[in-house]
Amino acid sequence: MMTNAAKKQRSEEEVFEAQLPRPAGYHILIALPEIEETYGDSGIIKTDTAKHHEYIMSIIGLVVDMGDMAYSDKERYPTGPWCKPGDFVMFRANSGTRFKIGEKEFRLMNDDSVEAVVPDPRGIVKA
Repeated sequence: MMTNAAKKQRSEEEVFEAQLPRPAGYHILIALPEIEETYGDSGIIKTDTAKHHEYIMSIIGLVVDMGDMAYSDKERYPTGPWCKPGDFVMFRANSGTRFKIGEKEFRLMNDDSVEAVVPDPRGIVKA
């Protein structure tokens, strides 16, 4: 039997998932990672403005979903898709259409905007 808190959390997750757009055509849905509240181990707390700038300038994200035509052009992608759902990828800052659901930020971008697959995104920051 589920507790009321577990039911509420499940309900919130279902609502969140229902709000996620499904990428159309050659687009990819990317979730941006959570922004750290402090600067490293210093304990210095980032301002809301600093955290917002980190989101805007993000260059790493998690592939959540892909449109049915992503990487389907055999001439452009002769070796197949560059990434798949569940991969962390690198892209140019400010690429794609930015939007939020609740406090979580996402990007909807073209399949050719992915520049690299990143095995471990920890420690990678924009220079």
